[in-house]
Amino acid sequence: MAIEVSSPAFDQGGVIPTQYTGEGQDLSPALTWSGLPEGTREIALICDDPDAPRPEPWVHWVVYKIPADSTGLPEGGTEGVLEGENDFGRAGYGGPMPPIGHGIHHYHFKVYALDAELKAAAGLTKGQLLKVIEGHILDEGELVGTYERK
Repeated sequence: MAIEVSSPAFDQGGVIPTQYTGEGQDLSPALTWSGLPEGTREIALICDDPDAPRPEPWVHWVVYKIPADSTGLPEGGTEGVLEGENDFGRAGYGGPMPPIGHGIHHYHFKVYALDAELKAAAGLTKGQLLKVIEGHILDEGELVGTYERK
C-alpha cells in the first residue's frame, strides 16, 4: 500500500475524537491522502468496523466518484462526490457507535485509487461498490482509528 492516508483529527491507531462519533456531532473527519499512483482516474473510500459483533464488518461510510486530483475530504464535507448507503440504513457518514462495554473498536478508512471513472449512481452499498471497482484498483491505503463506549 503506497497511498498514505491521514487525518488532522487523529493519528494512525489513535482514538477518534467524540465529535466524529454517534455520541458527538457525527461529523466525518477530515482526511488527506498522498502517493496516488500514475494513471489514477478516480478515488473511492470505505470506512468500516471489523470489530462489530456480527459476521461482516459494520459499514460506516461509502464515498466514490472522488476526483483523481483530490488530496482529501474536508471535515463534514463531501461536496462533488457520491455517497453510498451505510449500515445505519442511510447515505453518508455514520460515526463510531459500538455497543457499550464491547471494548475498543477499530475503524478502517480505506482509500482506493482507481484506473477508471465509475459509471455508478449514488446510494451504492459497500458490496456493490466493491463489485464496481473490482479489477480497477491501482493501489490502496488505510488509516485506522479507534473508539470505545464505556
